Amino acid sequence: MIMAQLSPEVSIDGFGEATVSSYKESRRIANRAYDRAKAHENESDKKLIAQMVSDCDYAIEWLSTGRRPGNKRGVERLAAYQREKLVDPLKMQAYVQQGHAGSSANLSDWQLFQIEDALSRLSPRERECYVMKHGDCHSFADIAMALNISKSAVQSYVKTAQHKISDDLQSSLFLGGYE
Repeated sequence: MIMAQLSPEVSIDGFGEATVSSYKESRRIANRAYDRAKAHENESDKKLIAQMVSDCDYAIEWLSTGRRPGNKRGVERLAAYQREKLVDPLKMQAYVQQGHAGSSANLSDWQLFQIEDALSRLSPRERECYVMKHGDCHSFADIAMALNISKSAVQSYVKTAQHKISDDLQSSLFLGGYE
């Protein structure tokens, strides 16, 4: 059994599961302890107990809403470009590293054709940046250094490539089943 002693007259035992109701009970007990520390003018206890109350409030909000407190918007409200997965990262990596015979990441001829079709519409620089980013998993900074261009240029090439591939997904007969 877990036992915590806040003061000689208040003790908490058997915390149980981390539920909203248990955190509300903990906050209520911490608020009473804060009031006692305030009455006795004990600044160090007040500061410590105020942090406990704040932690309880944080946990209650997280458990109640199902999202991290303080975030302006949840994952379900991400912008379209943040939600959209244009190419399965494992397939793109398998495309770049085609020499791994016997690997579970081997692609069928049809999958290779779909990727080639998607990449064929990109400019050489866009293709190079896109493959390095999504196939080789390099950072924007690493790609910029390797290609001797600015990081913002790499970001622009990758973003443009993503838009082209996204547009092609809507109109291509070959890429329809790729997602």
